Amino acid sequence: MVRVPLTDEERSRGERLGLVLRAARARRSMVDVAAEAGISVETLRKIETGRIPTPAFFTVAAIADAVGMPLDRLRVACEGDAAAFSQAS
Repeated sequence: MVRVPLTDEERSRGERLGLVLRAARARRSMVDVAAEAGISVETLRKIETGRIPTPAFFTVAAIADAVGMPLDRLRVACEGDAAAFSQAS
């Protein structure tokens, strides 16, 4: 199976997702959040840095739950300017 290359917009959306999740994690350690979400620290790191721009829905939902961010708020935050979101939080 050949995966279709991601568009620039998909990569950009993945970067925004990572920024928003990192801001929501705030001062909590990656280890704590990853453990609570049931994922590896490396997976969380890759999502936060945009290296996994299209993570699985259930992975995103688990991280959002671990950082206390409702999915609808996460969606809205990822549509806009993530840097502005992190400053407003």
